[in-house]
Amino acid sequence: MKVVILAGGLGTRISEESHLKPKPMIEIGGMPILWHIMKIYSHYGFNEFVICLGYKQAMVKEFFSDYFLYASDVTLDLAENSMQVHDNYSEPWKVTLINTGLNTMTGGRIKRIQKYVGNQTFMLTYGDGLCDVDISKLLEFHKNHGKTGTITAISVDQRFGVMDLKKNGEVTEFAEKQDKEPSVVNGGYMVFEPEIFDYIKGDDTVFEKAPLQSLASKGQLMAYQHRGFWQCMDTQREKKKLEELWASGNAPWRVWDQ
Repeated sequence: MKVVILAGGLGTRISEESHLKPKPMIEIGGMPILWHIMKIYSHYGFNEFVICLGYKQAMVKEFFSDYFLYASDVTLDLAENSMQVHDNYSEPWKVTLINTGLNTMTGGRIKRIQKYVGNQTFMLTYGDGLCDVDISKLLEFHKNHGKTGTITAISVDQRFGVMDLKKNGEVTEFAEKQDKEPSVVNGGYMVFEPEIFDYIKGDDTVFEKAPLQSLASKGQLMAYQHRGFWQCMDTQREKKKLEELWASGNAPWRVWDQ
């Protein structure tokens, strides 16, 4: 099963760094947050990724094309114009990097990679959020309810898409960012059937608006409730928090070393 990662936005809330690099390439513990997200999925056996690029997309492509430079020791012979890689280690990943446009909205980016997903169930997340959600249980939940979409529900402040839930997890209403008290919100880490592409019109479609709202109104959107760790990286303060957790050796999302 393929994992689609939205990594093409401008990252304006963390502009101190995003003016130099795309937000998914901002580093936590010396590696891009995008790498951390992929390591989470890989821990559960999901190693095929489709990454939706846009802003400064060449930097992401360069990172993966020269991945061994980040993961291994090298000897460069400048006179001979040669390079030796020592103890070459690479992840078991197949990574498809797609330029989905500079100003394309989230729904439009998803629509553009439809041919790379095909007529198959796929997972979807954002390129700026870390968590310790059990991906295997998330997928099992999705398969058992048999509906079009599953999103991971968390409880934080309402800078994110908010939702109303039935006791069984069915989403009865999905609304984008409101100024209310903390509630159940969309934390990413989603699973969708290919029918989701029918809900997306084009580049201007914001995925968190019409598509998810339509799914909810038709009873086709379910929420997997996650009560563990989740943290996005929208600001320098949030980046610092993630850095501190990583440096402490107790980063909850580091499931691959547990």
